[in-house]
Amino acid sequence: MLELSFLKNNKERAIQGLKKRNFSDEAIQVIDHILEADETRRSAQVELDNNLAESKRLAGEIGNLIKQGKAVEADAIKSTVSSLKEQAKDLESSMKVASERMEELLLTVPNIPHESVPNGKTPEDNEVFQAWEKPFPTLAPGALPHWELAKKHNIFDLDLGVKLTGAGFPVFRGKGARLERSLINFFLDEAARAGYEEVAPPLMVNSASARATGQLPDKEGQMYYVERDDLYLIPTAEVPVTNIYRDVIVDEKDFPIKMTGYTQCFRREAGSYGAHVRGLNRVHQFDKVEIVQIAHPESSYIQLEGMLRHVSGLLDKLELPYRILKLCGGDMGFTSALTFDFEVWSAAQERWLEVSSVSNFETYQSNRLKVRFKDGNKIRLAHTLNGSALALARIVAALLENNQTPEGIRLPKILHSYTGFELID
Repeated sequence: MLELSFLKNNKERAIQGLKKRNFSDEAIQVIDHILEADETRRSAQVELDNNLAESKRLAGEIGNLIKQGKAVEADAIKSTVSSLKEQAKDLESSMKVASERMEELLLTVPNIPHESVPNGKTPEDNEVFQAWEKPFPTLAPGALPHWELAKKHNIFDLDLGVKLTGAGFPVFRGKGARLERSLINFFLDEAARAGYEEVAPPLMVNSASARATGQLPDKEGQMYYVERDDLYLIPTAEVPVTNIYRDVIVDEKDFPIKMTGYTQCFRREAGSYGAHVRGLNRVHQFDKVEIVQIAHPESSYIQLEGMLRHVSGLLDKLELPYRILKLCGGDMGFTSALTFDFEVWSAAQERWLEVSSVSNFETYQSNRLKVRFKDGNKIRLAHTLNGSALALARIVAALLENNQTPEGIRLPKILHSYTGFELID
């Protein structure tokens, strides 16, 4: 959630930021509505303060008049005080309504894009930040997409997932299950070497946690909800891991706080159909290792660069062709100030598959989370960042397709010590 002080002091920047996100002129008027609600709240607060001060002063007069035996005059003032109390109730009610209105409107405003975010409306407008300049994998004639390879080598079973649960819930088997577990361990080991503390969080969160990181009210349609218990299955480890520091005042010397977590992730992905979502391209349950940082505002973009290098290093070691995109204003997530997407090349499908998003949220999440630190005598909001390092489903898809040979699927060298085998035959 944007800070009210930011909107008051940087109204024009906020307007230009919403325009970069392709908000209409009518939609941008929400900023004026927020500031009007704040003005109503503050005016009512001033009146209430004056009211209470006058009531206190008159209460003192009543006491003095009673001591002097002037009951009639005291009763007249009591009537005035009674009237002031009724006015105070109305002012408190007005303040509450204005505050709730302001909060409600603030929740509808996305983060303001960083100045480097490209203009654009669709994914086609995203900027290639780092292109792949090495040769792409060359496959032999008759190469198969990963869902056909899975059947041939008994790696995962989509039909069994339908039987057990429904579409979009693959069942990994044999060497496929071991490959999945090996990738998780590899990603976690690499994160630990990079200084991230491993966290094993719950797979369900309450609404306060989902709201604090921005999944509510923006993405409730994408999450699975357990109505009886009022809990949400997590779409990413970002939600529980970042919430560890909700309502915490961080010691400045502890920056940057670096955490990583492996979780299964659950996304409804309603309305996703077609060839581009076949196999593991889009599923409702998948494994992912997430990296999260809580950083000092003056160094958060340096930390973002470090996170990009970390994800790049993982893909280099997996020997997967990849590119990095800087997302345009129209394709950015609701809570992000700047996002980079990593895409790997799927040789058999001849298309790019997104496997990671790395974002800086600046103070947008921390304002909801109340993650703060002491800067001298001043309390300030920290910056939050996160990234996938990595999402396994599409990584597995690319590994299978890019490494298929007549003998079987040859795994990259970095995984051999984790899997205990070099070939899926």
